[in-house]
Amino acid sequence: MADNLTPSESAVLIVLMAEAREISNPELQERYQITLTGTSRTKLNNLGYVRSVKVGRAYAHVLDDKGWDRVHQGLNFDSPRARALGAALTALHDNLRERVLPHGAYRRFAEMFSRTAEPPAPGDDLEARIRKLYGSLAPQPGAWVKHTAVRRRLSEVPEEALDEAFHLLSQAEDVEMMPESNQKTLTEEDRRNAVRAGGQDTHLMAIGAR
Repeated sequence: MADNLTPSESAVLIVLMAEAREISNPELQERYQITLTGTSRTKLNNLGYVRSVKVGRAYAHVLDDKGWDRVHQGLNFDSPRARALGAALTALHDNLRERVLPHGAYRRFAEMFSRTAEPPAPGDDLEARIRKLYGSLAPQPGAWVKHTAVRRRLSEVPEEALDEAFHLLSQAEDVEMMPESNQKTLTEEDRRNAVRAGGQDTHLMAIGAR
């Protein structure tokens, strides 16, 4: 990859993947003896891999959409000062991507590490998977989440099937969908992923608001 991630930056992505939530530098220090600061924070923010916000006097970090995509690709853990640890991380990460995900109930790391109550069963339908993904992305029930953010995590599902599942969801009593109020912020991907509901193209969904 052309992003030239250092072993430390790659390790931070793995930690944020495993946590699958917003976590502050003080908590990172307490739990893992690491922090994300300075040039590495700026680099990961600019690449779109990590979103960082100031909470009090410290920064808190969460893996962003591009970060979730990035952890599905090879990462650099080759540190001359810790070759055994780097080899262990590489082996674990590669086997999760190449052996565990293709044969398990989960299709994406975002699903695997989601903090929703229970994992998807092999027979779960697509609507159930969308609901679980929404739960992993929304800070609380009823929060607005982009259709695009959910669909990116279901990239292996045919578009026609996703379109139908979102259409059915739009009719559920506990689901609301609305257009993006600032249309100028919409990307081409957002427009492609719009769901026709209530006679208008919607770009955001909320579950559990009613």
